[in-house]
Amino acid sequence: MSSVDRSLDWVLILAPYRRDAEYLGALLDEHEVAVSQATGPDELASRLTEAPGMLVVTHEALNPSVLSIIAEHLVDQPDWSEMPIIVLLDGAAPHAKIRAELSKTWPRSRQIFFQRPVASLELLSGLQSALLARLRQRDVRDHIEREVELRRELNHRVKNILASVTAIFGMTRRSATSIDGLADDFSGRLMALSVVHSAIFEAGGETIDMADIIGRTCSPYRGNGENLIIAEGPPIQLGRDAGTTLALCLHELATNALKYGALSRPEGRVHLTWSLKSTSEPTLTISWIESGGPPVAEPHKAGYGTRYIRSALQGLFGIPPEIVFHPEGLRCIAAGPFSRFR
Repeated sequence: MSSVDRSLDWVLILAPYRRDAEYLGALLDEHEVAVSQATGPDELASRLTEAPGMLVVTHEALNPSVLSIIAEHLVDQPDWSEMPIIVLLDGAAPHAKIRAELSKTWPRSRQIFFQRPVASLELLSGLQSALLARLRQRDVRDHIEREVELRRELNHRVKNILASVTAIFGMTRRSATSIDGLADDFSGRLMALSVVHSAIFEAGGETIDMADIIGRTCSPYRGNGENLIIAEGPPIQLGRDAGTTLALCLHELATNALKYGALSRPEGRVHLTWSLKSTSEPTLTISWIESGGPPVAEPHKAGYGTRYIRSALQGLFGIPPEIVFHPEGLRCIAAGPFSRFR
């Protein structure tokens, strides 16, 4: 659909005899109503495919071919559409018979009849009223199309969410050593996923501020009023998928810190910082630095959390993160092109 939708806001005229077409065209042009003329059945069929707002036809032009073309167009209309048709009748024409035949031949059309000669003001008023009704139908059409689009988007997102939940459960189950541990870990990861979806919904768009993601994800681990996770960085907007991955990684880091690292002791702290280096290819850097916790030693075998963080951050940044088991605290630093986060 173009930025300026011209469908249903113009008049198509079929009046091949006398000077009716010339008169109607001049009248509508004078009042700035877009108009086009068809001179015969073939041109009528072609112009009807261009979605006129209404049709004006003289009863002399209603031969069997024209009647059939208009009937086919009306039958093919979508459910929201009811094309108005103005029929200009001669005084001597059998009005009742014509009305009855057209009502039967043209279903789902709003038929308006005028007897010639007709006053310009009366005819113009009828044309404008019919066009206004047609434009309201266009609004209904746009609403229906938008609703269908939203349903498709909702279906797509629900499928993605279910796929994410399934993947998270599978990874959690493989690393679980007990039913309680499985339940706790799975619940926490689902909460991290929920945090991002709620934040994006509240933001009303497809992006979310990075500080909001970090604040929501880390809030359960910040202690009783103490700022155990110190987060600092500039305002940055991330896309939905990038925000979801980041939230899950932060959840794994915070959970690990709570069990084994800095957050397991009252004096422990986490410094979470991010920065955006402005260059021809802007680079985003995120650092998670722990201190004040128990001495850290590199494990003999990487656990699920470490494996997930390494894999997820590499997929997000395009570059493997630097994960260091420093004696003073775990350090995780990731950097990569900011273009991957949109």
